[in-house]
Amino acid sequence: MLDRDGFRPNVGIILLNQRSQVFWGKRIRTHSWQFPQGGIDRGENPEQAMFRELHEEVGLMPHHVQVLARTRDWLRYEVPDRFIRRDARGHYRGQKQIWFLLQLVGHDWDLNLRATDHPEFDAWRWNDYWVPLDVVVEFKRGVYEMALCELSRFVPRPDTRAELRTDGRNEGRTEPRNRYLRTDVRQRSGMPTDAGMSAMDLPPGASFDPDPQNSLSQAQGFKP
Repeated sequence: MLDRDGFRPNVGIILLNQRSQVFWGKRIRTHSWQFPQGGIDRGENPEQAMFRELHEEVGLMPHHVQVLARTRDWLRYEVPDRFIRRDARGHYRGQKQIWFLLQLVGHDWDLNLRATDHPEFDAWRWNDYWVPLDVVVEFKRGVYEMALCELSRFVPRPDTRAELRTDGRNEGRTEPRNRYLRTDVRQRSGMPTDAGMSAMDLPPGASFDPDPQNSLSQAQGFKP
């Protein structure tokens, strides 16, 4: 299902643990890592698609998470021709995505990469919030930056986590100030810096380069 501009409607998921680290999955039988994501089926709205993909790719159910926020509008990226099937070239351009920020209210052992008979990932890890910008495939980097920047203001501070409910509503929504906001990222993406926002350094670990992402030449089988 493509729109008239050649973009497929899609959802992306940023899943937080209790330390505000993000879930990072390795595509099955590849060396590529990414956030969970997937297409919106006909008749679904973005939230319905998000919960379906959350179960299919990560094995979580709605009661395992709390929805903290979502992006206001579609975020688009174009897929290079080498990642597009030949029969789709010429009319398929890429993805347009609504991104959701979720808080895991269950446990690590609730995650199940084999929840379906068509698994998306064969390994996973928790990463510091901004690490994916350093290691994601180049053509997705702009969308990741926009999504992480827009949603970073909703990352709970440690002193507000006790206020988070598990009934699907967020009564612990924080003010825009938190340690995950980075002025350099926001300005590089063309996003204005809100008044009163304090910029701080990248969280520890954000400059590390995991072994699987040594080069784009290893990125066979990327999910476009």
